[in-house]
Amino acid sequence: GYVGWKKENLPMLPESFKTIPTQKRDEKKGGYSSDPGVVRQLNTIKAIFDECEKIVVATDAGREGELIFRYIYNYLNCKKPFLRLWISSLTDKAIKEGLNQLKPGAEYDNLYEAARQRSESDWLVGMNASQALTTCASSGVFSLGRVQTPTLAMICRRYLENKNFVPSPYWQIELLTEKNGVEFKATTPARYNVREDAQLIYDRVLSEGTGIVKSVDKKTVTQNPPLLYDLTALQQEANKRYAFTADQTLSIAQKLYESKLISYPRTGSRYISVDVFEEIPSLISFAKGTKYGEYANYLDGKTLNKRCVNASKVTDHHALLPTGNKAELQGQEKQVYEMIVARMLEAFSDVCIKDITTVMLMSGNTAFEAKGEIVKQNGWRNVLGEIDDTPEEQGGKLPEVISDDILPITKVELLSKQTKPKPLFTEAALLAAMESAGKDLEDEEQRQAMKDSGLGTPATRAGIIETLLSRSYIVREKKNLIPTNIGLQVYEIVKEKQISDVSMTGKWEFALSKIEKGELSAVTFSEKIRDYAKQITAELLECEIKVDQVQQKVTYKCPKCGSNSLVLLRGVAKCSDENCGMVLFRKIAGKELTDNQMIGLIQKGHTPVIKGFVSSKSNKTFEAALKLDKNFKVVFEFPHTKLRK
Repeated sequence: GYVGWKKENLPMLPESFKTIPTQKRDEKKGGYSSDPGVVRQLNTIKAIFDECEKIVVATDAGREGELIFRYIYNYLNCKKPFLRLWISSLTDKAIKEGLNQLKPGAEYDNLYEAARQRSESDWLVGMNASQALTTCASSGVFSLGRVQTPTLAMICRRYLENKNFVPSPYWQIELLTEKNGVEFKATTPARYNVREDAQLIYDRVLSEGTGIVKSVDKKTVTQNPPLLYDLTALQQEANKRYAFTADQTLSIAQKLYESKLISYPRTGSRYISVDVFEEIPSLISFAKGTKYGEYANYLDGKTLNKRCVNASKVTDHHALLPTGNKAELQGQEKQVYEMIVARMLEAFSDVCIKDITTVMLMSGNTAFEAKGEIVKQNGWRNVLGEIDDTPEEQGGKLPEVISDDILPITKVELLSKQTKPKPLFTEAALLAAMESAGKDLEDEEQRQAMKDSGLGTPATRAGIIETLLSRSYIVREKKNLIPTNIGLQVYEIVKEKQISDVSMTGKWEFALSKIEKGELSAVTFSEKIRDYAKQITAELLECEIKVDQVQQKVTYKCPKCGSNSLVLLRGVAKCSDENCGMVLFRKIAGKELTDNQMIGLIQKGHTPVIKGFVSSKSNKTFEAALKLDKNFKVVFEFPHTKLRK
């Protein structure tokens, strides 16, 4: 074993890994021991294993679900044969079909190997890198990881680009003209970096008084409906629309799945196979009873768009769909559920067709451009808008002009503008960047192609963001994710190191997917990871960290006194302003709040619903939201919750 965090122990490269029950800190005796609740549950599973002849594995149909079962099976030294239930939906029909098509457990050995390699590589990289960096500092603990550190690097890089961006002024000229009583604006496509140059053109156009049409370009543009949601796309959209965090959206989707209202949420595919497509008409009929009933009624019986039907692009699970079970929902669950229903209707709808006209005209020897569009067919855009079967001209219409038309100029403006930096990362934008391994890809199908080499997986990205938040490396500021002083300090240390290389981590994800498919040996991957762990450890051991430059404690704005003096400690959040005295205890009704929950309470004055509180009177567990009352005391809020055993 390895004792203590010492440079001479690094790199730690154990020949094999031992699986043990979750450890829990013993507050009385000190140290760690096996969690009694976990041991009790393992004993229950062992007793059932001992009684049975064979096992049906019904854990989540994915990499981590497979790993959970194999860990338990191997830890209990079980030798019983096992069969795999592989379903992506919890409907009665899907469960029955899955039970009739159980597969031999050995068919999922490659999936287990990929999961095991992911787990072991995360340990090797995380433990070695974290200890290497920490041992270079005289005090403090620093956490690094195979996926979290490149993600932190992206957030810090964007933040610094934004913060250090020096805007450059530029000017454009805009004119107003008209034909047959229809006014429209035209602007110089060119940007002028010197005001005097722009002023000369402005004066020339003003004195010219007219413009001559040089070209009229008309083209019809077809906009395909969006693909169905995978988890990442759902998280992005929910963040944009409702400011939900990735973790919130995953939790809500998991609840909807467990209630048999949607298909398996941790999917990385936005496509379905032909057999699933056969069920879509019945799901559209079901949607008649939802908020989008009028549109579902319109779509019912029509020829459906098959853009999302592609079995070769369905990974472990198909795209997110409602199951067709009746839903009585409220609040956030209703919002996410309705997003999934609406996206299903959009995905199988007609294309949207627009006529786009570009007019180029000259005035005073300067080119001006005007664009207008007419929507000929709303198609899929009708789902979230008005239903209108007849093509209709909508806004942005330009008058009918032809080449050599001479038009009067009724107004000229000199527009003063500035270049803008790339915006700070929102959670939605960060998820897109993680999916495409940091590459700025606007096209959703290009991002699809990058999935196997992205940062993390759809199932793990929310957890990675939450880890960075819990480490106090980043904070949420309105919709943006920004680094703390500690996060920036860690970034400055690792930014040129391999561990912060987004593309390197993406290659590991790609390799794991190849292990899953049986195209790469797990032994080969393990050897490469061990070499990588040696390299990054050597790199990090050369670092020097001046701890006095590192702000060890992140401060937050105190909700009571307003000063930036609230510090998050192990057991409490405490305002360091002696005149204030604001204290929030971390442990409430037997439940220890996470850093994220504490920060939410501090910054927003409330938390989402939290499970696991224990009533002191009845000893029953309950769930509730927490909020700060007018005296800044923590009180419970009970939205539709009951005590339960």
